[in-house]
Amino acid sequence: MGLLSNKKLLTETENIAPKPNKQERAKKAVPVKKAALSDNRQSNDRNRRQSASMPQKRAVPAREPVLGRGRQPAPVQRKQVRSAPVKFIALGGLNEIGKNLYVYECCNDMFIVDCGLAFPDEEMLGVDLVVPDFTYLEKNRDRFRGIVITHGHEDHIGALPYLLKKINVPIYGTRLTLGLVEGKLKEHGLLSQASLNVVVPRQNVRMGCMSVEFIRVNHSIPDSCALAIHTPAGVIVHTGDFKVDYTPIEGGIIDLARFGELGNRGVLALMSESTNVERPGYTKSERSVGESFRGLFNKAEGKRIIIATFSSNIHRIQQIIDEAVRRGRKVAVSGRSMTNVIAKAVELNYIKVPENTLIDIDDINKYDPSELVIATTGSQGEPLSALSRMSSGDHRQVSINPNDFIIISANPIPGNEKLVTKVVNELMKQGAEVIYESMYEVHVSGHACQEELKMMISLTKPKFFVPIHGEYKHLKKHEKLAVGMGIPEENIFVSDLGEVLETDGVDMKATGTVPAGMMLVDGFGVGDVGSIVLRDRKHLSEDGVIVIAATIERESGRVVSGPEIVSRGFVYVRESEELLDGAKELMKQVLTELARKNVREWGNIKSAMRDELSDYFYRETKRNPMILPIILEL
Repeated sequence: MGLLSNKKLLTETENIAPKPNKQERAKKAVPVKKAALSDNRQSNDRNRRQSASMPQKRAVPAREPVLGRGRQPAPVQRKQVRSAPVKFIALGGLNEIGKNLYVYECCNDMFIVDCGLAFPDEEMLGVDLVVPDFTYLEKNRDRFRGIVITHGHEDHIGALPYLLKKINVPIYGTRLTLGLVEGKLKEHGLLSQASLNVVVPRQNVRMGCMSVEFIRVNHSIPDSCALAIHTPAGVIVHTGDFKVDYTPIEGGIIDLARFGELGNRGVLALMSESTNVERPGYTKSERSVGESFRGLFNKAEGKRIIIATFSSNIHRIQQIIDEAVRRGRKVAVSGRSMTNVIAKAVELNYIKVPENTLIDIDDINKYDPSELVIATTGSQGEPLSALSRMSSGDHRQVSINPNDFIIISANPIPGNEKLVTKVVNELMKQGAEVIYESMYEVHVSGHACQEELKMMISLTKPKFFVPIHGEYKHLKKHEKLAVGMGIPEENIFVSDLGEVLETDGVDMKATGTVPAGMMLVDGFGVGDVGSIVLRDRKHLSEDGVIVIAATIERESGRVVSGPEIVSRGFVYVRESEELLDGAKELMKQVLTELARKNVREWGNIKSAMRDELSDYFYRETKRNPMILPIILEL
């Protein structure tokens, strides 16, 4: 109820097709562009009629000549007719996993696809989150028509609060997606001013001279959608995160028919995710995990079951609940993010929980361990997660013992392997039996493998291809896959953050760059931690700090008191008195010499102290601590 009160449910007839603006009509190619836009409107009209009729009509062999007529003339027409150029810019999600943010531009209109975050790597000491650089978006705030969200994962919605503080534009997404966005905006005090608009698959939303059509796909979270972006230059398909699951837990299978319809009419460009491009074959159905759970629950008879998984994997959580109910077990939830997601999913009826199944984590001691299933965060070994705290004995409600049967239902994200291994080892040391992905099929990916990626290319038959959502190795592998599917190499663009790709319906080319990169979030600070601060933090963490303080008479330069030396993270003072006494004596000599030379500028004095002391410590210890001189004047 709270969700719908803050949102507008768009109707099927609203915002269906783009209309040319005044700038488009003023250009030289006015008749051509009007024709192109008219084609888009006709195409959308046909889509609505076909969605209400039998979809099998397109698969009849007798229709193949028609499909040929719809597909074959397209290249010829594109060679002759140039339209208003459309620009594609990735501000996140290229050459990296996470912080997805893509911009589409045409004439004076712009819109954003996704606005996600990434988690800091081990070099970003003290940093909480990483979000895209919004500089280009702020510069063009008056041109933005909206934000379109493909699904509710953190790497696609996590940066929204930080962007909305700078640019407040309407947000469009499916019901569950906006439900998760709603909770996130509420935490930041932004919900009351946000415009959240619920859409459904096969629905179009106008973005100035462009329109965005939502297409159902399968992923590891319900209500995921790809996008068909109708532009004056042609249709651009943006897959978002997807896989092909013929037996999904909820929500229906991916709308392959619609991708095929678009391909038969002519797709200008395909922007396709690349996460699992290195994996051959097909991604397994989520239902296979449920079958594994069934066998593992049998094995865990008489024991307490603890399952760690991604908090956003609602299908996985539903299967955990279903199996627990089948065994007559109660389910407790540990971890703030999982608690919030489950609460929202239950509220919106995406998770179905029989009455009296969920119990509070504080009440688990009221039940026999054999009657319990605990769903928890921490599948990636995050140091502050619930499972990590269990492994270290710091969890307030759960103490691990030999009667625990623990399932880690997730693959380690690259870079998290050591963290996961550490947690597994600590759990085993406490006597628990631990099951993880390499032992049983307790996890399947939500991303398409090679054969599914090939299927998407085959269905859409794009003229141009741009791999997105992956590290550089993934993008290059996807490029080779597309070449093998018959797309000319010169029509494939492995782009980079900030690079502007522009197409007029005939050609596609890189036309320049815009500011792009990342902003670091540390506490309430956004963007105030940069490379210099990180360098200093790294320096402090590796070598420690020396603070040297002295009081100097300003007129004469005479040392009144000190110098005093404080060491933190460099050497143990009690065992290094000789070293520090030598440093004090050296500083007295340096300050006396500076006074004799009549040096009175504090900057010059501090610089001399720092240089001499740095040389001294390196000679004596082969270490290079950070040195902070402090001068008090009288």
